[in-house]
Amino acid sequence: MKFATKAIHAGQHPDPSTGAVMTPIYQTSTYAQRTPGDHQGYEYSRGTNPTRKALEDCLAALENAKFGLAFSSGMGATDAVMKLLQPGDEVITNNDLYGGSYRIFTKIFANYGIKFHFINLHQPEIIHEYVNDKTKLVWIETPTNPTMQVVDIEAVAAISKAKNLMLVVDNTFASPYLQNPMDLGADLVMHSVTKYIGGHSDLVMGALMMNDEDLYKRLWFIYNSCGATPGPMDSFLALRGIKTLHLRMKAHCENGRAIAAFLKDHPKVERIYWPGFTDHPNYHVAAKQMRDFGGMISIVLKGADLKETFRIASNFKVFTLAESLGGVESLINHPATMTHASIPRETREAAGVVDNLLRISVGVEDIEDLLEDLKNALA
Repeated sequence: MKFATKAIHAGQHPDPSTGAVMTPIYQTSTYAQRTPGDHQGYEYSRGTNPTRKALEDCLAALENAKFGLAFSSGMGATDAVMKLLQPGDEVITNNDLYGGSYRIFTKIFANYGIKFHFINLHQPEIIHEYVNDKTKLVWIETPTNPTMQVVDIEAVAAISKAKNLMLVVDNTFASPYLQNPMDLGADLVMHSVTKYIGGHSDLVMGALMMNDEDLYKRLWFIYNSCGATPGPMDSFLALRGIKTLHLRMKAHCENGRAIAAFLKDHPKVERIYWPGFTDHPNYHVAAKQMRDFGGMISIVLKGADLKETFRIASNFKVFTLAESLGGVESLINHPATMTHASIPRETREAAGVVDNLLRISVGVEDIEDLLEDLKNALA
């Protein structure tokens, strides 16, 4: 099936008891057993739930993977991956990274003896300098949050396989519509389903997709044992959101391209980050591994101190100042004090996350209204 067909049908079948076309919300915690152990595949909803299973099968199909697992948040999914490691293991990851990922790496798992190397992966070959016999995992975002660095997934996958390392790709910013890391050699794909996949800012959820059955079983054991699993209502909402993912992403990309062009030479913009510009440092990589360039844009305001940055960020009428991204509504975010506040100032500034940087999640509103709002807020 092609992407749009998978988004609408994958993992979903008419309900056998009623014929309902939409997957029912199985709002139950437990399931009747004929005799002990003789059940219909479901025992307790922390481990398995029919609504969630339909979602997991759909998510796997979108990433061209065999297995999917849905979590109660993107951080729940990240936590499960880190629990595959042992004290003394080492991880290589981006120096520009979502603040929540940085926080869980440095404030939680570093306390258990896991070492993290935060490096600029613009040139994948740099990985060789950090690999040793303790290295077990490579974790990459691409495009990165918020400076839109693009990492060559295929090149990193080749290095990872040669060194016997697991490669995990956080594909949240691209969504499965724009990029499929499994096809490029990744072992695991992670999503914050909260964002583009859900698409309506009405749920919090994460997901992991993989092809290896043994890896799936290990992660399912963590998922069931630790319990970061979503309920059926959120699973239903995610399934509903997925049905329009292809339509929404086309609109995000179209609006994103127009807004990026408007901001590129704006007198109030010192620098713009968007992978669709031919002068982007890894444009050729983005053009190779992405189907389009998305609706995430970051800008550095020219000559603006923190007060002026706050004034501009608070001056929009259509864009909403809020955390998160990927919903149908356009959002403005100030990473230094919002999504990336947990990263030490020197560390985030070294990666380009300065006080006068704003991150824009371009929604699917009328483009003329969005451009007018930007024009007025920056005036």
